Amino acid sequence: MGDIEFKGVFPILVTPFAADESLDLDSLDRVVRFMVGAGMDGVTVLGVLGEVNRLTDAEREHVIATAVEAAAGRIPVIVGTSHSGTKACIELSRRAAELGAAGVMIAPSREPSPSEDKIFEYYSRIAAGTDIPIVVQDHPASTQTFMSVPLLLRLVNELPSVRCIKEEHPPTPPKVAALVAGMSRRRVTILQGLGALYGIFDLESGADGFMTGFAFPEVLRAMVEAKRQGRLDDARAINDRFLPLIVFEQQPGLAIRKEIYRLRGLIASNRVRHPGTTVDEATAEQLQRLLERILPDVDLGKPIDDM
Repeated sequence: MGDIEFKGVFPILVTPFAADESLDLDSLDRVVRFMVGAGMDGVTVLGVLGEVNRLTDAEREHVIATAVEAAAGRIPVIVGTSHSGTKACIELSRRAAELGAAGVMIAPSREPSPSEDKIFEYYSRIAAGTDIPIVVQDHPASTQTFMSVPLLLRLVNELPSVRCIKEEHPPTPPKVAALVAGMSRRRVTILQGLGALYGIFDLESGADGFMTGFAFPEVLRAMVEAKRQGRLDDARAINDRFLPLIVFEQQPGLAIRKEIYRLRGLIASNRVRHPGTTVDEATAEQLQRLLERILPDVDLGKPIDDM
C-alpha cells in the first residue's frame, strides 16, 4: 500500500509548454527540483490545473516520468488519473504506479442519473484494481458531481486504499469539520484545494494541509507549520499578508499562475494550451504591482523564508 503520509503541502504543478505549445520537460524538471528544495511534502501532476485534458496519452507519461525522475525519491509524486470510465481510470492508475507514482488523485465523473452508490462502486472497483494509495478529490466545480459527508466517510471506512480526501466543495470549513468529527472508525488526512482561498479556515477546522496550485507553496507550508506548532495567530497573519495574492491568482484559468511561475524563473514560457488563454498585458501589470507591494525586494526565484 505504501507508507506515504498525506500531510503538509503537495503543490499541484502546472504543465509547462513552450511558446509553440509543445511540452517543456526541462521546465517541469526545474519546477519539481524547486519544490524539493522548498521543503514540500510531495508534488501532484496532471490535475485540472496541469491542463491534463489538453495532453495526449504519450505526453501524460512523459510528465509522470519526468516528475518522478526529478523528485528522485526525495518527495512522493501524486498523479491525477481521473477518468469518466472506471476501467480507463484503473489502467491510468496502474500505469502511474509503474512509472513511479506514490499515489493517485481521483475525482468522480458526472453521470446522467446521479447515484452515490454508483460513485462508491466507481472507487471500490478502482481500489480493487490497483494497490496504489488514492486521494479522493471532492471538487464539484469541475466534476458537477456532489459527494455527501456520509458517502466520503463510507469510502474512508470501507476502502483501505483511500488515504486522503482533497476537500474542495465550498463552504469547505464546515465540511472539513464534519469529516473530522465523523472519522471515528478510521482517520485519513484532509488536504485543502481551491487555491488556498479558504485555507486558514480549513486549517482551523482540522485540515492537515494543502494540495493546491498556489504558486507560492512555501507560504502554505509556513501556515501549516505554524498551525502544527499551535501558533494559529501566526498562521492567520501569514494568510492575511498573502490573501490578496491568493485571491488574485485564483481567478478562472491558468494564465496568472503560469505567469508567476515564469516570473519565478521556474518555467521558460507562460503559454497556456489553446483554447486556454495566456496572460494579457494589463493583468500581467496588475500582478507585477501586487507582487511588488507584498514581496518588495524579494528574489522570487528562491523559496520565500521571511513570513
